[in-house]
Amino acid sequence: MKRLMLFLGTNIAVLMVISVALKVFGLERYLYQQGVDMNLGGLLAACAVIGMTGSLVSLLMSKSVAKMSTGARVIAQPATPLEQWLVTTVTRQASAAGIGMPEVAVYESADVNAFATGWNRSHALVAVSTGLLYSMDRAEAEAVLAHEVSHVANGDMVTLALIQGVVNTFVVFLARVVGMIVDRALSRGEERQGYGPGYWVTTMVMELLFGIIASVIVMWFSRQREFRADAGGASLAGRGAMIAALERLQALHRPSELPRQMAAFGISGNLRQGLMRLFMTHPPLEERIAALRQGADADERRAA
Repeated sequence: MKRLMLFLGTNIAVLMVISVALKVFGLERYLYQQGVDMNLGGLLAACAVIGMTGSLVSLLMSKSVAKMSTGARVIAQPATPLEQWLVTTVTRQASAAGIGMPEVAVYESADVNAFATGWNRSHALVAVSTGLLYSMDRAEAEAVLAHEVSHVANGDMVTLALIQGVVNTFVVFLARVVGMIVDRALSRGEERQGYGPGYWVTTMVMELLFGIIASVIVMWFSRQREFRADAGGASLAGRGAMIAALERLQALHRPSELPRQMAAFGISGNLRQGLMRLFMTHPPLEERIAALRQGADADERRAA
């Protein structure tokens, strides 16, 4: 209930702030004087419904979509010692994190990966790939599970759905405002029913452009949540195990080294620190490892 109230309260607050700002800065009056006959408050409310509804529906469907898209098999009754270990480990971690027991699933993939999803802390799914189970030892795999359980405990799915809904609202709203302005300019004051091609073309182009900008915001929040989930995983499974798991991932995903004269053309080159970094959902593994080690150093200093 608290998370739902936060979701709705934030949405209402954003709408109120924007509505007040539009009036205070005179944007509605300016657009009206330019002949843009529209109710921005009503438009904003409609865009909020569109943006938030899409995000909320995606959140509610997240478990079902994840299962279908990955072919994940939920372990209803452990059939092997490995499955029993997985269920027992997640059960212990979920209890320590104070959340409901998530569904535990395994999916066939050579990729070394795991994920958590679900619409709240008591109805989540934690899934691991067979590639991860075969590539990591038990301590490392336990740390990865702890990282995913921490995502659930931190409410990251709900948080990101909220952020996505807010940016969706901005994208839909701003695209239509720009579309109306362009359409009015192209009409040269002639009277007509509805909007012309200028509105529809501009709106589509602006949704694409604003959508790219919005994704940068969402990706930034995603990267911050990864650092927090690493810290949570360290708390549940041990800092050393969490660092070891990330180092194993780093070794398994290490790109091939290119000759010096070709390095600038490689995907792991300087772009990683530039434009490409803006669209990364996860921080570089070396940064995550460094953050955990800095946390360990800080703990030692406090203990001393």
